[in-house]
Formats: sequence, C-alpha cells, structure tokens
Amino acid sequence: MLLLLADYLAQFNSGFGVFRYITLRGIMGILTALGLSLFLGPWLITRLKEKQIGQAVRDDGPQSHLSKAGTPTMGGALILLSIAISTLLWSDLSSRYVWVTLIVTLIFGAVGWVDDWRKVVEKNPRGLPARWKYFWQSIGGIGAAVVLYMTAQSPIETQLILPFFKDVAIDMGIFFIVFTYFVIVGSSNAVNLTDGLDGLAIMPTVMVSAALAVFAYLSGHVEFANYLHIPYVAGSGELIIFCGAIVGAGLGFLWFNTYPAQVFMGDVGALSLGAALGVIAVIVRQELVLVIMGGVFVMETVSVILQVASFKLTGRRIFRMAPIHHHFELKGWPEPRVIVRFWIITVVLVLIGLASLKIR
Repeated sequence: MLLLLADYLAQFNSGFGVFRYITLRGIMGILTALGLSLFLGPWLITRLKEKQIGQAVRDDGPQSHLSKAGTPTMGGALILLSIAISTLLWSDLSSRYVWVTLIVTLIFGAVGWVDDWRKVVEKNPRGLPARWKYFWQSIGGIGAAVVLYMTAQSPIETQLILPFFKDVAIDMGIFFIVFTYFVIVGSSNAVNLTDGLDGLAIMPTVMVSAALAVFAYLSGHVEFANYLHIPYVAGSGELIIFCGAIVGAGLGFLWFNTYPAQVFMGDVGALSLGAALGVIAVIVRQELVLVIMGGVFVMETVSVILQVASFKLTGRRIFRMAPIHHHFELKGWPEPRVIVRFWIITVVLVLIGLASLKIR
C-alpha cells in the first residue's frame, strides 16, 4: 500500500524511490509489526481479562502449571493483526506470493480462533471438533497448494530440492499438491503442539522466520540464486516483508509472553504461524530445510506420535508426558530451563539450515 504511495511521490521527489528496496521495506515491516504488538498488547490483555478469557490448565500435568489457570489466552490475535497490517502496508500487493501466504495464515488463524473461543468462552472442552478442525485446515492447505501449482511459472517451483546437494531436484508433478498440503498442515499442528510453555513456541518461530527471510531474499535474486545453486523463484523476495512482520510481531508478543506469561497465544496464534512457516518454505522451495530448522517442532510432534502409538500397542508410555517439553518438566527441569534450552537447540538448527546455502 505504501509502496504505491511512494511510487507516486517519487515523481516529485526521487528520494521516495528508496522504498523500492525490498530490504528497507523488510526492516520497516519488522519495526511496524513490533510497534503494533507493543502498543496494542496492554490493551488486548486488559480486554481479555475483562471478558474472562483465561487459560484452562490440565490437572494431570506439571503442578507448576496450576498457577497459570486464568491467564488470558487468544493473544495470537495480536500477532495476526500486527502481521496483517504490516504486510499490507509495506508489501507489493501485486505479488501472488504475499496474498497466498497472508490468506492461508488468516484461514488457519480463524480455525484456531473458533477452537479457542469454544474452549475458553463457551466452556466446551472439546473446542472445535477434530474432524472440522482438520477439514478447514485441509481447505486452506489444499487451496494454497492448488494455487501455487496452477500459477507456477517454471518447473523448479514444483520440484523437491534436497539441501546440501548441488543441482538435485526431484520432479513431483501433481504430487506437489499433496506434498504441499502435508507441509502446511503438518507445520501448523507442529507449532501448535510446541505451544505449551511461556515463550517456547514463539521464539523458535521468530528464528525460523528470520532464516526463511534470508532464503526468500536469495531465492528471489537471480544472481544470488545461481551463485548459491538454489532455486530462483521470481518474486519470492517479496516474502521478506511477511517474514519480517512475523519477526516483529513475534518479538512484540514475546514481551508479554515471556516467563511468567501475561498472555498466551492460543490456537489462533500457533496454528496460523505454523501454517505461515509451511507455505513460505514451500514457495522458496526449502521444505526439507524447514524440517531441519524447525527441529524443535518436529521433536515435539514425534514425541506425541510415539507416546500415543506406544500406549495403544503396549499399554506403556515412553515419556512421562507428551509433548516432550512436559516430560522434562516432570523430570524436575524448571520451566525457564526447558524453554531456553529449546531456544538454544533452535539456534543451532537454524544455523545448520542456513549452512545448506553454501554446503552443496
């Protein structure tokens, strides 16, 4: 939106042409989303308290969590609002990638909102029934996959790229739609499972998003892409603004979500942020790198799968409680220790993912 205004004003003053630089708009996207989160956060927390929209806590979990009962939740709406406004202000709105990513994020956010609302406000412990939750997630995931497949402008946009290997690309054909669906929906639910401790999910999301911004910039620059032997995806660089908005909004939310949390993001935040990471990774053709950088999300998801499978097959549990962050809590780790150590793991994994740019 502001890009159009800057282009118009550049006719009268060439200085406004600086806003054509995608890196500047990315920085402005971060700062705008951060400012909005910090400014609107106290107001939102107050409104949530007035409406008594507070977190329910399981009595079979760590005893330290009982004190969190009643803490305002659904704070992910703050993240979504900040991301949407920042993206619309600073992005090139003619970019199909921006619209696909934003719409998918909002669809998954809406699913999370309904689930949270039914749990917290309507006091329905089931929330949105699983079949309906996955139905609407599937609508968003498949819709994005079909749009990206139908609008692909080069074969590389639907090929599977193997990190750490030079010029290795697997043509997926129509299977690209199925693969993309699983990436988006899987990433969404993985972040949701990780969102169980104060700040545990949001900081890895910020770090992975920042790394994806690097991939988006390089993938959208033909010379850098050719030099690094990564796919050149024309127009993908515009996702820097969206990734930056996630970073800014996430850091602003962390200001209130850090231990002890004043507000939780709820499904409205976790489902939408996970979907956003998934669709961005698909666009820049780095789905497998997302698995590496989002290793904490993968670990949390796998722990739940193993726990359920083990209990159903043998009647025994592998972990004291799943997802795995609760296992470490029940082993005696203080909550801040679990959180910070998972952050450190994410830093290492993100660096490994970034190293794939050169190690090929």
